[in-house]
Amino acid sequence: MTAKPILWIVIPCYNEQEVLPITAPQFLQKVQDLAAAGLVSGKSRICFVNDGSRDATWQLICQFARQDEHYIGISQSRNRGHQAAVLAGLMEARDNGADVTISIDCDGQDDINAMDEMVRKYLAGAEVVYGVRSRRDTDTFFKRFTAEGFYHLMNLLGADIVFNHADYRLISSRVLDSFASYHEVNIFLRGMVPLVGFASDTVSYERHERLAGESHYPLSKMLALAFDGITSLSNKPIRLITGIGMLFSILSFIGVVWAVIGALMGSTVAGWASTVCIVCLMGGIQLVCLGVIGEYIGKIYMETKARPRYIISERTWAPYERKYHG
Repeated sequence: MTAKPILWIVIPCYNEQEVLPITAPQFLQKVQDLAAAGLVSGKSRICFVNDGSRDATWQLICQFARQDEHYIGISQSRNRGHQAAVLAGLMEARDNGADVTISIDCDGQDDINAMDEMVRKYLAGAEVVYGVRSRRDTDTFFKRFTAEGFYHLMNLLGADIVFNHADYRLISSRVLDSFASYHEVNIFLRGMVPLVGFASDTVSYERHERLAGESHYPLSKMLALAFDGITSLSNKPIRLITGIGMLFSILSFIGVVWAVIGALMGSTVAGWASTVCIVCLMGGIQLVCLGVIGEYIGKIYMETKARPRYIISERTWAPYERKYHG
């Protein structure tokens, strides 16, 4: 008889003291239900990743770990962002014998019942199972428009990402073993995981309202994540800049020829409006192009430093230990 897979549910947490007491029991019940159904091993775990929270999040995680062995937790030395927290949990699961992982946010918005179908598809042969939102009725028109536009833009720029998928996904240990060889400092998991390959599938689910607390992903962070994703996975913006430069070079050459011909024919009229418009247009385009190029140079700078992507300072199942990863 084939051994049941050990599942680790990886849950990044940042200032989640209000929602954790609500969702933690739900995750525990889900693990117990999956084990009772014979889909996963009873040795499965719920791994909370404290991302440098400033409230009582870590204290709550330690309390849960004392109450039930299924709860475990790791704490980063400082806040390093959602993507680094998820990666830390995935690599911790890989290093501690997990056969399969499911990453999910702790706010209760993602439907945990979709895990049943994820595990079944894993048992049927899928190495990666993406949780995909079936609809965005709970989003405002602006958020829905910008989010869907982001996915379309990413695909247009050559990034292979799954439409309407965030970071709710199942990943097997085989995929994690291969993924461990990716050493990018600029992390965008929803674009990096498809690059690894392996057989994949999707599970549709409906996203709910946050159960408690406030969202830690305002518009500014969403835009920053989107821009990081574009510049981390595609060099098409640089090629686009080259194309724009060539286009305006041709237009400028035509303009010079037109100006010379006009001067020779004596039909030129002195005016500042056209000059100001041209200068402003060209100056704006140059600044935007320099900004995009600078973003790529900045990423190259960070990659060459090869700093750790995360540092785990504490674990609930071991004494204080400083361990460097990434």
